[in-house]
Amino acid sequence: MATTRRNEASQLPLMPKATAVWLVENTALTFDQIAEFCGLHPLEVKGIADGEVATGISGLDPVGNGQLTREEIERCTNDSKARLKLSESPVPVAPARGKGARYTPVSKRQDRPDAIAWILKFHPEIPDSQILKLLGTTKATVDAIRGRTHWNTANIKPRDPVGLGICTQIELDQAVARAAQRKQALAAKRGLSPADPGADEAAPPETPEDPAANSEA
Repeated sequence: MATTRRNEASQLPLMPKATAVWLVENTALTFDQIAEFCGLHPLEVKGIADGEVATGISGLDPVGNGQLTREEIERCTNDSKARLKLSESPVPVAPARGKGARYTPVSKRQDRPDAIAWILKFHPEIPDSQILKLLGTTKATVDAIRGRTHWNTANIKPRDPVGLGICTQIELDQAVARAAQRKQALAAKRGLSPADPGADEAAPPETPEDPAANSEA
């Protein structure tokens, strides 16, 4: 049986599912190769190829962000038993912001519920504390949107916060990467692969971020 799980000590690429989407759409790599590189199950990758999984997620180019080289992709394309290796070159990170939630311009606040819904749908691994910091929202609003008790639930549509201008792609990538590292650390403690069901259960609570005094939409 082909190995489908990455070494628990290995580092996953930023935004694994978005990276998998790009690899499915732009390379001839096998499902097993993509699954192992992205820490996914081969059936998830097949679902991406069939349009049943990760719908709405834009592909993230791992070559463009320095996580893979064209030579590495070609090497593994020519040998289905070969496994992709993450490049050692560092991925650019955004300058650190001060503590507390981000300030969201008034013109963007009406879009914030849509951004929250997008994160909850496509990146459920991101803890609430990071959502508050990334989108400048409050725990009560996140809970209301998750539980569909928000006053405007009928009109909330999941929309990418980067496209809405509420956060940058790098900031979103960092939040996803932190969530993946947290899941890996928990999985290692429990003796599981990050791809195993339940690997992110019973996660230790994070120190809540100060939601600040932003007014909500």
